[in-house]
Amino acid sequence: MTYLTGFLPVAHGVACQVALTREADTRKAQGDPRTRGQIMADTLVERLTGQATGTPVEIGLVMTDQALLAGSQEPAHLVGCGTVPAHTARALARDADRAWVRRLFTHPESGALVAIDSRRRLFTGQLRHQLILTDDVCATPWCDAPVRHADHATPAKHGGDTSSTNGTGLCEACNYTKDLPGWHTTLTVRSDGTRILDLTSPTGHRQQSHPPDPPGAPDPGTQLLRRLTAA
Repeated sequence: MTYLTGFLPVAHGVACQVALTREADTRKAQGDPRTRGQIMADTLVERLTGQATGTPVEIGLVMTDQALLAGSQEPAHLVGCGTVPAHTARALARDADRAWVRRLFTHPESGALVAIDSRRRLFTGQLRHQLILTDDVCATPWCDAPVRHADHATPAKHGGDTSSTNGTGLCEACNYTKDLPGWHTTLTVRSDGTRILDLTSPTGHRQQSHPPDPPGAPDPGTQLLRRLTAA
């Protein structure tokens, strides 16, 4: 066996650690039988030697439901490329390893895009990044472990949406624990943007937590003075 070390600037070192940890978490979630440490070591070798198998890429493909599901020949739009034939668009969706469908709502008269919804089951991309930056550490009271999972406060199976107002950052252990029978979680976002996570255990004990104040946030005394002045 061999030890491989690197003396790096803190930002680069943290970036390497985050990249390896993220890859390990992803592969474990997909059922990889290796330990997290083994996956991180193998990933390091793959990326240094150029043996990596590739990174998932999101392709924006806009097409009507008729073109996707009913065989319509109406052309689709591939973001960054332009108009593509309907059969090409269907092939892209059919041959993808995993495909997500997100509804776009258009005006019935003008056809202009007026709304979009998130049908994703997982917190990914900038939404996940926002939750990690907001919570910093596990949102469970007195747990200072790093955020590993961005998850629904109200479970998706109970109608919870994949949005910033229903997402919270938790460590792996706390995320699994809150899904056990008897646990209840509620996330409240106040008018000033403060996020309050309310946890109730099977014994009936209730605890609340909120993310740490970001840099530049007013101190508690200033916040109280503002509320009294506003009143």
